[in-house]
Amino acid sequence: MPEPVPAAKPEGDDAFPADEADSDGDWDESQSTELTGLFVEKPPESVVAVAGTDVTFIAKVDSSTLTRKPTMKWLKGKWLDLGSKAGKHMQFKETYDRNTKIYTYEMKIIKVVPGDAGGYRCEVTAKDKCDSSTFEITVEVYDTKVNLISCHIRRYELVCFNTLRDAGEDEGDLDFSALLKKPEKEEPAIDVWELLKNAHPSEYEKIAFEYGITDLRGMLKRLKKMKVEPKHSEAFLKKLESCYSVEKGKKIVLRCEVVDPDVQVKWLKNGQEIKPSAKYVMEANGNVRTLTINKATLADDAAYECVIGEDKCFTEVFVKEPPVTITKLMDDYHVVVGERVEFEIEVSEEGAHVMWFFEDQELHKDKDTKFRFKKDGKKHTLIIQEATLDDIGMYHAWTNGGHTKGELEVEEKQLEVLQDIADLTVRATEQALFKCEVSDDKVTGKWYKDGVEVLPNSRIKMTHIGRFHRLIIEDVKPEDAGDYTFVPDGYALSLSAKLNFLDPPKIHLDTTGNMVSQNTIIVVAGNKLRLDVEITGEPAPTVVWSKGDQVITNAEGRVRVEARKDLSCFVIEGAERDDEGNYTICVTNPAGEDKAMLFVKIVDVPDPPEHVKCTSVGEDSATITWEPPKFDGGALIKGYLMERKKKGSSRWTKLNFDVYESTTYEAKRMIEGIFYEMRVFAVNSIGLSQPSLNSKPFMPIAPTSEPTRLTVHDVTDSTCTLKWLAPEKIGAGGLDGYIIEYCKEGGDQPTKRDLCEKQGYVVRGLPVGEKINFRVVAVNIAGRSPPAILSQPVTIREIMEYPKIRLPRDLRTKYIRKVGEKVNLTIPFQGKPRPVATWYKDGQPIDPKMVNVRNSNVDSILFIRSAEREHTGKYELVLQIENMEDRATIDIRIVEKPGPPLKVRVTDVWGFNAALEWDPPRDDGNCEITGYTIQKADLKTKDWFTVYEHNRRPNCTASDLIMGNEYMFRVYSENLCGLSEEPCHSKNTAVIAKTGVTVCLRVYEKDMCCVPKFTQPLVDRSVVAGYSTAISCAVRGFPKPKIIWMKNKMIIGEDPKFLMQNNQGVLTLNIRKPSTFDGGKYSCLAVNELGQDEVECKLDVRGKDRKERGTSGKVHLGQTSNPLHPGTGWG
Repeated sequence: MPEPVPAAKPEGDDAFPADEADSDGDWDESQSTELTGLFVEKPPESVVAVAGTDVTFIAKVDSSTLTRKPTMKWLKGKWLDLGSKAGKHMQFKETYDRNTKIYTYEMKIIKVVPGDAGGYRCEVTAKDKCDSSTFEITVEVYDTKVNLISCHIRRYELVCFNTLRDAGEDEGDLDFSALLKKPEKEEPAIDVWELLKNAHPSEYEKIAFEYGITDLRGMLKRLKKMKVEPKHSEAFLKKLESCYSVEKGKKIVLRCEVVDPDVQVKWLKNGQEIKPSAKYVMEANGNVRTLTINKATLADDAAYECVIGEDKCFTEVFVKEPPVTITKLMDDYHVVVGERVEFEIEVSEEGAHVMWFFEDQELHKDKDTKFRFKKDGKKHTLIIQEATLDDIGMYHAWTNGGHTKGELEVEEKQLEVLQDIADLTVRATEQALFKCEVSDDKVTGKWYKDGVEVLPNSRIKMTHIGRFHRLIIEDVKPEDAGDYTFVPDGYALSLSAKLNFLDPPKIHLDTTGNMVSQNTIIVVAGNKLRLDVEITGEPAPTVVWSKGDQVITNAEGRVRVEARKDLSCFVIEGAERDDEGNYTICVTNPAGEDKAMLFVKIVDVPDPPEHVKCTSVGEDSATITWEPPKFDGGALIKGYLMERKKKGSSRWTKLNFDVYESTTYEAKRMIEGIFYEMRVFAVNSIGLSQPSLNSKPFMPIAPTSEPTRLTVHDVTDSTCTLKWLAPEKIGAGGLDGYIIEYCKEGGDQPTKRDLCEKQGYVVRGLPVGEKINFRVVAVNIAGRSPPAILSQPVTIREIMEYPKIRLPRDLRTKYIRKVGEKVNLTIPFQGKPRPVATWYKDGQPIDPKMVNVRNSNVDSILFIRSAEREHTGKYELVLQIENMEDRATIDIRIVEKPGPPLKVRVTDVWGFNAALEWDPPRDDGNCEITGYTIQKADLKTKDWFTVYEHNRRPNCTASDLIMGNEYMFRVYSENLCGLSEEPCHSKNTAVIAKTGVTVCLRVYEKDMCCVPKFTQPLVDRSVVAGYSTAISCAVRGFPKPKIIWMKNKMIIGEDPKFLMQNNQGVLTLNIRKPSTFDGGKYSCLAVNELGQDEVECKLDVRGKDRKERGTSGKVHLGQTSNPLHPGTGWG
């Protein structure tokens, strides 16, 4: 939002910028807003702080009425967000009290400096609510030199600010927010530049902190230029001043004196030579050289040079723009919906730029069409043609030197209600009459029942006579009860009343009878019983609960009755055995009475089992016995649940999830050497008892089994590689490792190897050709396990294995990828010794720059990072071991979207149909074209609508066109990558002529009789079993021919598996979920009195186990129309 600027400034005061009033009293007036009362504590309005001391400001916000957390901003002046200044000098803190729901925000200024003086504002926002508070800080300084230096810095920053804004030079990130406070009195200025010139660079930050300098970086850039003093020049007697200041539109003269009165000088602006003109006047008078700039503009704010040979002198010109003030402020408006509103202001200059705002949103001529902007000289007007309730709010007008605002209030037209509608209570078959009277007899309206508009019928009538509106309901029924509302048209007003239907009371239970067994409720002792009984009746009936002869009237307590709308709630908290008995509910109203009886039975869980003990232990098991509980809880004991845990642990493990009926249990799968404890739960129909006392600790013990699955992994001339799996059972001492033993066949002295921790070992140094027996023993703290022995000895000799490529099944057909995708193929193989793998493309070795290959002992990887169409081809992997080899070929195809079809044209138009034809695209994307998408557009609206999708043939018939319209068409081609990027538009259009024109009378004179002729034949299809499909053709002939479908020359009767359709000559046979038995030859025969014609096709039904790659084999189902050859129909 633009910043407000004061209307005028004293002449000759060059030291302060035009917008310095941002930190003074004008700030509070321009930013005032209607507060919503979010603050419960605000900072004091005026604070006097001593330089060098700390000061803290506190604001508190009540969030009890807010839906989300509020956002707090601390601002200085109108625009500087202090949140970006957080650091050592300014600190911000936020706390929240959950009890009072009050947020406390603190801003602390450490060691106040004179630059901190000025106007501040704290602003809190939360969704659509906001509040703000302003306060002033005055800084007292006892050392007068601080104020003088701050004054000098402000003069400097004014020059820098104008240069940055208008001349566009990069002088650093300037921040004047802390220095915009005008000093109260003028004193002799201290030259801060001299301080910085004579100071060591390490002292710069200390000087900036002491004198409140906020733009140290910008000043140091200027200081660097000042320190570069030019050499003494003999060409100039007096050089240009260091800088000049001029107001916009005024004249300024740059003057210097030269030594030689006849010398020629050049004037440069920003390094570019200035040519004499009416704006720039160059004069030479003796030794004086002058440059006069007439009618200075912001573009003249630049650096100027006077050049004599190699000598130069520099200066800078700063152009000040006078502010545009608002001379006539904006007025407030109070209007009615639909009236015209004009906000008018006057400014101090013609052609000034004025920005209009609604609340905090800027209004633009192009975007906000409901607003009009008018300029007439100094007058600026914002016009709202027809005010609405959405236009309510505050409107602002901003210039670079002022701001004004006006409030717009809009209210609706009022309609007076002379007689309101009243509530009615009626019985069945009676009449209900709602009547109301309004002040305007021309006002119409609508009646609503429970928010749904009431429509007249044989029982319901609505009348409007003068100012009276009536709703009459004859023969009232229960469904007529509800809330009725009358809403006048055009007014935000509604009149409501209720229709009450008098109905006898009724208790709604699953069973209502006097037999206790029919209404028995079982409650577990200690649990809560809450019985919600639905009660109906008009008026609301009175409900009485009783136990035997004692009426229950308590609304609070352990046993109570709660009343709710249409419900009566009977509650028993913590059920006890004394609560068991018969309970009666009785409901009455003027229309009658109803009763129901319930029996409440209290049951409980059993006591825990007793005397749990361990009777015996096994290798990984233990036998546990116990005694049944003394009390079964009033229900039979169904069984028991057991748990165990390690001694010293608190984590119990369930041993059974199904109820165990016996009192003896064998616990298994325990760990040897670990102490365990057991406990038992009893279960009845109510639930689970408390656990029994823990048994005494016991420990199972088990031996270790032998290693499993000992196999020979590899054999060479001197080594044998063995592999095995861990033992199924491991002893309490764990598993330390394995010992491998071997000996020659027939020997009895085995050779041992060192302890091996892995489940594999390579035995080296074996004699070639010998037969060796191997065995492996697992070892732990308990000793050796039984050995795992190979079934037969191993002959130590290298095994030759033929090379074999194991090509994955999905690579045995075409491997299709889209352009841009990566190709990563892993081809496993086997062979000994290690085979050599070589790749070829189309018979030539592959280019390593296009394709990456990595080979290992067991596989070869072909990798293409980003596939292109040039990668398409047949890739062959050759695997060689000496003179043996194996080959595998992979067909890789890289595809992309196709090009558009060619030569789309309208070939025929009849009735409401148009026939289209086109040619396939030149570029099929390197794969089969799977179909076409056809769209139509009316030349009037030019909106495109899809006619067909996945159309397989290069022609179609567009039906259901609108009479009198002219259509154009476009076609997209489609393959497995999707639709083509661009369509092909039809060269001609289809005009659907209106009926009844005299030209059409000639059509009836023609002889339309013709022999049946198939214009589109049947096409062979291949489908997957279980997926519904359809075959289609098109025929024309007159009189309309009879259609006969046949399978293998046998007529297809009324078989529900087949659905035959005929739509204007387009014939379709739908086959529901075909099986392999539905394959064969299908034919269609068309017969009329002039002759016959027949077409046939072959349908191949594949089993589900045959996998298809890509989308070329997909069958598109659910297509309501068939793309057929033009000219089909019955003439």
